[in-house]
Amino acid sequence: MPERKRVAVLADSDTRWKWGALTARRLVPDHQLTGYLLRGRATPTARQLGEVGVRADRLSEVTCAEFLAEIEREHYDVVVLALVGGAVQAVLHGARALWPKPAKRPVLVTGYVGVVYEKLADGLLLRHGADLVLANSRHDAERFRAVYEGVGADAGAVTETALPFLGGAPYEPAGSRAHTVVFAVQPSVPDSRADRTYLLERAAAHARLHPDREVLIKLRSKPGEHTTHLEEQPYQRLAEKVPGGLPANCRLVYGNMGEVLDGTDLLVTVSSTAALESLHRSIPTAILTDLGIREALGNHHFLGSGCLASWDQLDSGLLPEGDPVWLAAQGVLPGGAPGPGALAPGMPDPAAPRPSAGPAAGVAHDAYAVARAKVAGLVAATRLPALAPYYTLTTAPRYLPGILARHHLAPDGTPLPGAVRPAAGESRLRRRLRAHLREAARGAYRHGVQRVAPVIRRLGEL
Repeated sequence: MPERKRVAVLADSDTRWKWGALTARRLVPDHQLTGYLLRGRATPTARQLGEVGVRADRLSEVTCAEFLAEIEREHYDVVVLALVGGAVQAVLHGARALWPKPAKRPVLVTGYVGVVYEKLADGLLLRHGADLVLANSRHDAERFRAVYEGVGADAGAVTETALPFLGGAPYEPAGSRAHTVVFAVQPSVPDSRADRTYLLERAAAHARLHPDREVLIKLRSKPGEHTTHLEEQPYQRLAEKVPGGLPANCRLVYGNMGEVLDGTDLLVTVSSTAALESLHRSIPTAILTDLGIREALGNHHFLGSGCLASWDQLDSGLLPEGDPVWLAAQGVLPGGAPGPGALAPGMPDPAAPRPSAGPAAGVAHDAYAVARAKVAGLVAATRLPALAPYYTLTTAPRYLPGILARHHLAPDGTPLPGAVRPAAGESRLRRRLRAHLREAARGAYRHGVQRVAPVIRRLGEL
């Protein structure tokens, strides 16, 4: 029996952990998964990890330098970097310092957790140098290659896949149950208190207008928790100030998005990746235009989708349907075809064979087949070449050192003195005290973001 491959996932938030762990499952179906959470402002809480519902054989919190020491010592076959671009770049340069010449090293994989609508060039060039840079659709793959080729960098790492968490049963109309509308909110879109209050009040007004419907405000995190993006104006606190309060058929909910979508008849959002999950299951999906169609909101990504709509139109009964051509370009298969990550460990994968649209209809299609073959070939290689990120001290002599320094790495990618704290000789009490101090510091930071910063900003506008 072949030995299980060892895979490590380094993530810096709850959603990126979900993406990284499910991506690992798709790339190396039979593996032993070790999870690492990058220590920082968005390190997920136990509740957030439980809500994601993806478990590792082992999970620990580390700094970038500590993670580099781990992958040097543990000899992983594959490492998935589910991080923001700067952190990816730091790990790539750190790995290059560990293996400056061709050697037997782990295969490094990275990508994006959802819709890529901002900082395209910046984010991509910070990810350049990984063995595989995953693109969630044909549309993204074409854009990624264009950026790399535009600066004269090798684009061979770009590999088309799909979002690993697309899945679930195809949509079935409500029937005897209450028609359910889900407003999927986002931590930082829109960012102003006035706009977020407007959207919340429109959702409440929709519930009042349609008393036979259930309107759920799907929240990402609880006050005091952080996700990938900062949330200065939590909807929980805004809901407390809605005139007259929320109607009885409108309430705030948490939970796994896939489970929430099981009972959804209309998904409403500004630009959340949840829209792609919803469209994959053929659930009517609305991308709000009330605040305009703007790059800052990310809803411009959905131009041509057939889903752009306002609350006024939804109040009047509109149920938008996705455009098939647009959906195909985005790697979305309407009708709830089993998604590329929706399987339990050890179970046969129903997502691998799935019908393709167009001339090849009826031919089995696996969105991860090419990526999986690439990874298998690299893992089997005796030696892999040294990593070669586009950013170096020659191409970005001012930009790169600052990125590395934020993760306590020197310009050559080696850890700065004291960046890796030896565990030996440190008492359990001292480790526990340090963990409590870290959590207290995070709490103070989150309080500052959600309580103090908005007050100061409002005072500055007087």
